[in-house]
Amino acid sequence: MRQFISVAIAVVEQDNRFLVGRRSKSAPLGGLWEFPGGKIEQDESPKAAAARECLEETGLRVHVSHCRMFHKQSYTHAEITLHFFACQPLDPDALPRAPFQWIAREQLGQLQFPDGNRPLLEELLAPSSAGTRRADGKKPL
Repeated sequence: MRQFISVAIAVVEQDNRFLVGRRSKSAPLGGLWEFPGGKIEQDESPKAAAARECLEETGLRVHVSHCRMFHKQSYTHAEITLHFFACQPLDPDALPRAPFQWIAREQLGQLQFPDGNRPLLEELLAPSSAGTRRADGKKPL
């Protein structure tokens, strides 16, 4: 029987870097990179699930600002509805728990993510998504 799963993803950005980790080789889609996230529990909003999953997986509390996009993806193990939320860390100096780490925007394209992340990655890596930046990578004043 095919599973239908709704997942909330915390797309945590700080200083043009994103919080990502590598999935355990024993997990479904093992060895691929991912943004923190997981299943939305019954009676839980997708926004609340993104914050909860980020805290559980990385140890970081985040502000969830808005939903960046929805995407439906079919995998061999399940049909997944992904809810991608833009997030910022509440403590910019806090360090995430392994295997999560901060990766520069331009390095995201070098990592292998599950197919369901492709629309988000295309948006994040598009020249217009980073906004206008100075040579040092910071946004102009």
